[in-house]
Amino acid sequence: MAEGFLYVIGFIVSLTLAVLITPLVIKLAFKIGAIDKPNHRKVHTRIMPRLGGLGIYAAFVGAYFAIKPFIPDGLLRNYDTNLINALLTGGSIIIVIGVLDDRFELSAKVKLVGQIIAASVVVLGFGVKIDLLNIPFGESMQPVAAWLSIPLTILWIVGVTNAINLIDGLDGLAAGVSAIAIGTILVMATVMGFVPVILLSALLLGGVVGFLFFNFHPAKIFMGDTGSLFLGFSLATLSMIGFKQVTVVSFLVPLLIIGVPLSDTFFAIVRRWVNKKPIFAPDKGHLHHCLRELGFSHRRTVLIIYAIAAFFGICAIVQSTIVQSSAANWITFVIILVLVFVLQIGAELIGIVDKSRRPLLNFLQRVVLRTEQSRSK
Repeated sequence: MAEGFLYVIGFIVSLTLAVLITPLVIKLAFKIGAIDKPNHRKVHTRIMPRLGGLGIYAAFVGAYFAIKPFIPDGLLRNYDTNLINALLTGGSIIIVIGVLDDRFELSAKVKLVGQIIAASVVVLGFGVKIDLLNIPFGESMQPVAAWLSIPLTILWIVGVTNAINLIDGLDGLAAGVSAIAIGTILVMATVMGFVPVILLSALLLGGVVGFLFFNFHPAKIFMGDTGSLFLGFSLATLSMIGFKQVTVVSFLVPLLIIGVPLSDTFFAIVRRWVNKKPIFAPDKGHLHHCLRELGFSHRRTVLIIYAIAAFFGICAIVQSTIVQSSAANWITFVIILVLVFVLQIGAELIGIVDKSRRPLLNFLQRVVLRTEQSRSK
């Protein structure tokens, strides 16, 4: 069986399983009481089943074991199999945490401990960690000491896991943004010919797309913490191992892959700090809330954020293709400046940090005004 055909079949099997399993998960969620009730912070107005991430996980794992007997000998090395087992094992721990939270609403501390355990299993149990770091304007690859590598990798996995959870506020939002990020990793891994990440990304993407049939507005089920934590964990692991032949993290590429949830998380921290609120206190100032306040419909808000996520994904692919060129450092620097500028302008326009404070826009307005005055003299 040709490799490309194997990946396509894996994607189709995963998608089909998600479509078949998700209705069963809906019934299970109602039966065990894993439901989401409306309140002042939420957009939906009726009781909704959560636990949808269980359908994504089941489709992903089921598809992997379904096609495993057909994987040609020699296609996966022992090291590749180790990476796959790392994601499957750590992801299973995350799923257990998510299911318990969707049913019993665990405290933030308990969930954090569970996430650290899952990340530690990947890092310490399977040896998947950041060993090399690509730093602009330095040597091409800098080794990372073990004492720094382990906590840095755990911090990355836990941070990204929670970033996806924070944007799960509208029908299809977190799942769609995750699908775009997974697709970005899939394209990059395909260009590099990195088999384990291609396989895992194709299977995971199939499960997410299949789930979106039930999760896009108007949703029949929410992914819940089961889904957002699992997808965040998977993206953190894949983005770390999927660029430049494993355990090599570029300065920018993984950040771009998950640019939407990370930037939304960053602005949430700044917003709460500016307004002197606890960093972990929930609010209605996230990107999707701001877009809704501007008058965009539910679907249009989600599609706008999809477009932003796709823009980040394209930037990641472009950055990954030039990282080996002699001009890579300067291109990276320019991309960072442009993205920071665009993000700040966008944040001020929609008021994601503060509705009244617009320092950059006010500065640009003054510059334009002075330019016009100097021309008129």
